[in-house]
Amino acid sequence: MIRKFWPSFFLFSALLLPAQELLRGEVRVEQETIYGAYVEEEYPLSNESAYRRALEMAAMFFSAQIYGWSFYYDIGERARGIAEELELSPLGEIRWGDPGLYVTHARFENLVLSAWMDYRPTEAQRRRLDMWKMGSVRTAQAIGYAPLGGPVEISDWLAIRKAALEDSARAALRAMLQGSERNRPKEVTGFICLQSFPTFFVDSGRWAARARFRVEITEIIPFAAY
Repeated sequence: MIRKFWPSFFLFSALLLPAQELLRGEVRVEQETIYGAYVEEEYPLSNESAYRRALEMAAMFFSAQIYGWSFYYDIGERARGIAEELELSPLGEIRWGDPGLYVTHARFENLVLSAWMDYRPTEAQRRRLDMWKMGSVRTAQAIGYAPLGGPVEISDWLAIRKAALEDSARAALRAMLQGSERNRPKEVTGFICLQSFPTFFVDSGRWAARARFRVEITEIIPFAAY
């Protein structure tokens, strides 16, 4: 049975805003724990808690779309004992309670909340979005992974999603550079943002995030420099 809800504190008419001013994406929240090693204090999640998680995820994804990250990426090389490393530094954040963030449609089905989210950017945020569409910006996509959860590794549900998303950024950068650079670089710096909301699923006992990014490279350092 499908149950549809529009809580009074999230009510919003998307038709009142020009479509071109809105960002939109869908998030899914599991109310029932899908792994056995780690059970949260609230089990299963209440509808209210599921809505809050949906808003927290949407805020994270819209932040990554509008602001993105600066990054330092050391591609690494196993033969030389150099570890692969990606450092991401957020360039801005949309916080809980931001008046531009809304739930526009939501439904509960089989203990899963599926919610469509809208975000109305400010004028300054729209200018940032325009910068991500400049000619030097390229697109890349990949799947990243993170542990399902547990007190030994990562126990915070949002940190798990974030870890999988950041790993997909690493994989996307690696794939993009392999396809565009004749000589394998040592280090790369630049900026990266989400192009659209990622999708999450469980694969071989891990959370997986499939995501598409926009990337601007500012510097490529070859191995010959060392």
